[in-house]
Amino acid sequence: MLLYILLAVIIVSLISFIGIITFFWNKRFIDKIIFFLVSFACGALLAAAFFDLIPEAIEHSSVEYATAVILLGIVVFFILEKTFYWFHCHHGECAHHHKSIIKPFAYLNLVGDGLHNFIDGMVISGAFLTSYEVGIVASIAVILHEIPQEVGDFGILIFGGFKKSRALLFNFFSALMAIAGALIAYFASTIIEGIEPFLIAFAAGNFIYLACTDLMPQLHHEKRFWQNFKYVIFFLLGIGLIWIVNSLISH
Repeated sequence: MLLYILLAVIIVSLISFIGIITFFWNKRFIDKIIFFLVSFACGALLAAAFFDLIPEAIEHSSVEYATAVILLGIVVFFILEKTFYWFHCHHGECAHHHKSIIKPFAYLNLVGDGLHNFIDGMVISGAFLTSYEVGIVASIAVILHEIPQEVGDFGILIFGGFKKSRALLFNFFSALMAIAGALIAYFASTIIEGIEPFLIAFAAGNFIYLACTDLMPQLHHEKRFWQNFKYVIFFLLGIGLIWIVNSLISH
């Protein structure tokens, strides 16, 4: 099982190199596709949470326990995100004041992304510890979420003054935190009995929070009807993909 976990988190870590597409595709093209990727990832995260993670957490514990840990996951990520925003903006200086905070913002993004990747590793590890099938679905959901996120993170580092090659390297170092998170969760499971349902329910809270607070609001800025219609289609496609994968590997 450890081999499957490491393989999954290594693949997730390699997603950090997706920023290399900016060497070949111009910013205008990336701007056109990024929100379609966000829509797709949003649907996939919610589908993975509700079709796979939550039922598994309930099956291996109870409804009361699973829902409490899901809520805990949402609360924890809310606090973490607010903490990073506070460090970034507590003087009233946010991303609009480019010249004064470019470098701090870029490095803060690396720290925040590293923490997020660490938790992704724990999520994947906990999913595989529950079952091979749950691990695959959770890994696909994480990968689909990481694609638009890593494109955005790469853009932030470039905006912060990094050269493209250096931005790729630093982003990869941040992504390697997923391996650390996976290993810690795996070995903790050998010490703490019954940790798998906790990790699965906590991961569901993570997925729901990311989809509903970080990704979905980004799609509400679009005012054009047909563009919004396309976002809905990609959102549903993300749900459909996870449903199909979950159906195939469950039989």
